[in-house]
Amino acid sequence: KLLIVDEYQMIGDQDRGLNYELALALAPSNTQLLLLSGSVANPQHVVKWLSGLGRNVELVQHHHRPVPLEEIAPIHLPHQLPREMRSYWAKFTAKSLAEGLGPILLFAPRRRAAEKLAQELSMQLPNPNPLKLNEDQKHVVGDRMAKMLSCRIAYHHSGLSYAARAGVIEPLAKAGQLRIVVATMGLAAGINFSLRSVCLVGDSYRRDYQEFPINPDELLQMFGRAGRRGIDEIGYVLVGGNSVRLRDGHPARLSRSGMVDWNALLAIMHTASLNGKNPYSEAVRVQERLFTTKPIFLGVENAMKNPHTPCKLGTDAERARYVKKKVRQILNSEGEWDYDPVVQEVPMERVSVPVYQNRDGETLYWWKLKDTPKDMTDWSISHLQPALSVPDIVSKLGDGRLCVLDDCGKYKIYGKVLSAADRLHNGKIILSKWVRRMTQWRGRQVSDGIWQKRIQPLIRKRMDQKGAQVVKFIEKKNSIDVLLNHGKQTLNVPTDRHGIALWGAAVRKVAPSSCQTCNIVDTCKTLSIKTGTAMLWRRLKLIDADGIPTRRGRVVSFYSHGDGLAVAAALEDESYPLNDLIYDMANLHAGHRFSRDENRWSGRMAMRCHDAYGFQNIAGYLENGIPTQYGFGAEFIVMDVHSNGLNKYKWVTDFLGAGDIDRIIIEWRSLLRQTLHSPALEWERWIHFKELARKILDETESPTLKDLPPLEYEQKQRVNHALRMR
Repeated sequence: KLLIVDEYQMIGDQDRGLNYELALALAPSNTQLLLLSGSVANPQHVVKWLSGLGRNVELVQHHHRPVPLEEIAPIHLPHQLPREMRSYWAKFTAKSLAEGLGPILLFAPRRRAAEKLAQELSMQLPNPNPLKLNEDQKHVVGDRMAKMLSCRIAYHHSGLSYAARAGVIEPLAKAGQLRIVVATMGLAAGINFSLRSVCLVGDSYRRDYQEFPINPDELLQMFGRAGRRGIDEIGYVLVGGNSVRLRDGHPARLSRSGMVDWNALLAIMHTASLNGKNPYSEAVRVQERLFTTKPIFLGVENAMKNPHTPCKLGTDAERARYVKKKVRQILNSEGEWDYDPVVQEVPMERVSVPVYQNRDGETLYWWKLKDTPKDMTDWSISHLQPALSVPDIVSKLGDGRLCVLDDCGKYKIYGKVLSAADRLHNGKIILSKWVRRMTQWRGRQVSDGIWQKRIQPLIRKRMDQKGAQVVKFIEKKNSIDVLLNHGKQTLNVPTDRHGIALWGAAVRKVAPSSCQTCNIVDTCKTLSIKTGTAMLWRRLKLIDADGIPTRRGRVVSFYSHGDGLAVAAALEDESYPLNDLIYDMANLHAGHRFSRDENRWSGRMAMRCHDAYGFQNIAGYLENGIPTQYGFGAEFIVMDVHSNGLNKYKWVTDFLGAGDIDRIIIEWRSLLRQTLHSPALEWERWIHFKELARKILDETESPTLKDLPPLEYEQKQRVNHALRMR
């Protein structure tokens, strides 16, 4: 068996590099590998990597280019141009064609720039030999492109339909029928035709609203399109208005993207668990086979060396955080330290306050210590006293003046006195504001009878509801006071192991109890608390404490990047109709082009992702809790085209091309195939979802399955694109 990997420099690609890398790392030993690339500066490192995997590797290098490249600046060529030819690029290409440097491949930074430049050149360049298209070709490309093609000029980008690109433009370019093709830089690696000359219109390109400079190896890929083997003796790099030169293109040092392939590792971990192996060990073993000289940490490496610990935590970051975590202890009623006691509401009459005594016999409350001691070696509990006997505590319980309720026992019991009303000389009673508010009594003045029969019972009732018991009403000459006992009022206080509720107990913070008996606690203190991959999986509920993938983790392993995270979150919502979800999957790779005036990150699938993952940002997987390539709006188009394939063109705009719709249908059907061919799960919604994917696939077809129009006889003949200038 032979596995051929063309353009293996893609190992370093942020999006697809992991797939290349794992395919090579996990390929069976009896499968031969053939890696091809013209833009890798350090192939010897790839040799060393594959040799380390137990393979016999031979490096074959060929530095001779069949069609040599030369650099030329056409704008300085001494050709006389018509005065009406005003634009820079029209003059540039006209002089190039006059010098016999055509056909020319121009790389533009973005779609609109490519279309605008192609339109401009078709209008300004002389057209001595128009290209004739047949009716089928005109129908495929449309009137606008047909007019450009008649001038032997075309633009080429992913917004064009597959039929227009693969059926008309590319065959004509390969046949030498086009003198100028303006392509976007994003398609540089995907263009499968060469022309005599290549030129860059810009030195950067845009992708998902971000501007990226062109890397030297990308320049090399573009320059590699210059010179047709068997046709041209020399290929030309045309130097334009920017500073990009032939010397700027050179091989790049290959290194891995730095990403971790969650999907593949979760699948490997599931298989390991079925075979009785440690899932973490298998994941680490695979990571050690990847293309890197530095170890790729999953965040479980140290935990694997010491698996049996009192804390039973399986990831390094969890252990690092746990050992640094301080646990609260209180000194209980018997002078013992209790770990993190239960805090609950307890009536004041059941709350005790510990009084501490030092070696000198000095006693005081814990909260009155100015400098809290680090330990209690010099202090012990002298005795406990009721919380109601401590004036400092009772004084903080609501309004009123502190007073003694009972001084017959060992301790004085304190309560509160509130002024309830003023008595006038005529016997009438003026209610205090708090009484009117508590009893919702509207008038300020009441008679003595009303006070006795209605107001006092209401005060007792309302105070009981607040936990304060009215002991009695104190009648004075000019006022009436209320004496309150707060014994029934509750406080949130810790209760020790002996059932004693304590207020103001001595507190200290220490390491967790499991760490105090662990012999690797010093090792755990040196670990990083940074969230590792394994801890992320635990946080997202993709694996359990033993590293075994959960049902959600299994679904994630069936897809690529963050797609499975969204599918799993949607499937877990039983109210999410599968008939809607099957079309919403098209949004996973829609990006920014389909949302129109809507929010790109909206839609039901996005809402389910927020419910499951919050707003986490995880490179390559989630952006604000949603898969990074997600884009709302594609589901409507996919559904409409599914109902009637001719509806595709009604969705085409200046921003959204037919090729974008073709692409999203291809991506959507690819996701459906992934679903259909994924392993079985004992989950009814997953079973029905797979059946629905099968049904939809049977009802649809790929946009690439079309009968493309063949070239006419005249379109296969050699054409001289040289312009003759007066």
